[in-house]
Amino acid sequence: MARGSTRPTSRDVARAAGVSQAAVSLVLGDKWRGRVSETTAERVRTAARDLGYRPNLAARNLRLGHTRTVLLVVPVLTTEFFAGVYTGAARIAAEHGFGVVLYPSPEGIGPARPSPTTTLKGRPSQAPQIPNPFHSAQAALDGVIASSMAADALTAIRGDQLPLVMLDSDPRGSLGAATVNLDIADGVRQVADHLLTLGHRHFLHLAADIPSWTFAVRAHELATRLATVPGTALRTIYAPITIEGAQQATTAALAGPGPHPTALVCDDDKLATGAYKAIRRLGLRIPDDLSVTGLDDLALATAIDPELTTVRLDAELFGERGMQALLAVLDGRTPTQGDIPVQLVVRGSTAPPRSRP
Repeated sequence: MARGSTRPTSRDVARAAGVSQAAVSLVLGDKWRGRVSETTAERVRTAARDLGYRPNLAARNLRLGHTRTVLLVVPVLTTEFFAGVYTGAARIAAEHGFGVVLYPSPEGIGPARPSPTTTLKGRPSQAPQIPNPFHSAQAALDGVIASSMAADALTAIRGDQLPLVMLDSDPRGSLGAATVNLDIADGVRQVADHLLTLGHRHFLHLAADIPSWTFAVRAHELATRLATVPGTALRTIYAPITIEGAQQATTAALAGPGPHPTALVCDDDKLATGAYKAIRRLGLRIPDDLSVTGLDDLALATAIDPELTTVRLDAELFGERGMQALLAVLDGRTPTQGDIPVQLVVRGSTAPPRSRP
């Protein structure tokens, strides 16, 4: 390559490797198997690496009619779980030459809409227009991966008109061409069996106040499993997934009259953390007076004292499987079937109940 060139070309790679440009295209496009030898392919890769060659993906995708860009729709960006989902999805995407655009939809809706017309000194004044980032970019997306908790945003951004993979969604009524789920039902059964084996029979369920399939599964599985054991009692209370909301709901439930539970089952670790604060402020001890469980195994599960018994969800594997499923859909293949296993992690927040006086 001549000195002063801004970037090497495929012709430079072909010349350095002693092959045709067509061979370079096959090798760097990972379509060489059965067409060129392994030795030739390695020679092309070495030449490209030595020259610092990077394919002009924009030009190639323009010719092919797609941009190799995937949209990941999640309810929030502030939890490490969905950060893990993104990390896993982006890793698999990068291995296949795709990029991932992350779109948070905290209220389950699409991009912000313009504010209503206002009046200024008697004259109508239109509020500033907030652009819809997907209005003109729809054609730039090859597919969508979306959490069920953000599913309502799909219509607003027309994501349901693209190849779609749903995460944490009822496979019987999923909007997507494929559905990828963690085995949440088994995770709840593991929690219930652990507490029942310890001897607990009086349960309080701190449920997420979100109308989502994944949380409906948790409530159903907990009630179903406990109903198989005579003498159990279950009460359910609801709270937003915030520490403050969980604290308030738990305080109201435990400060009231009536028999108190010996085990508190929380829909996720953040709810459990709020419950910890309520329990301590009521003068109760964990796990002596009340065993507590979570679900997620976030970093805060080992930051609180005692450390939280919870269900470990592999968020990165979840994202990887979601991206792999979308790639399969785009290729016309059947995605891998089966839910992703989860694991109960027993720590210091659970113990046998104390004998009732």
